[in-house]
Amino acid sequence: MRKTHYNTFRNFFHKPSSKPSTKPRPFRAYSFVPFSPLAMLDSTILTIGGIVLGVALIERILERWGVIDLVDQFSKVMRFILPVTFYGALFYFFATFMF
Repeated sequence: MRKTHYNTFRNFFHKPSSKPSTKPRPFRAYSFVPFSPLAMLDSTILTIGGIVLGVALIERILERWGVIDLVDQFSKVMRFILPVTFYGALFYFFATFMF
């Protein structure tokens, strides 16, 4: 049989606590900087950027050679492809980046 222990109201509230009532929990710290610039060095982003830069360089070389009709066709295509590529790469970056 268990022995019953009685506490008075005064002893219950004025008794010094021997141990803390809450256990310390692990502390998680988060950075205020949302992303690192080194995260831009993703191979997919670098490949897309290299292809776009290569096409722009080819366009400039063709312009120097005097092939204006081919340069005009390139500029019409790139007017559509560059914004689509940029927003696609931006979406890919934020979709795969772990915050």
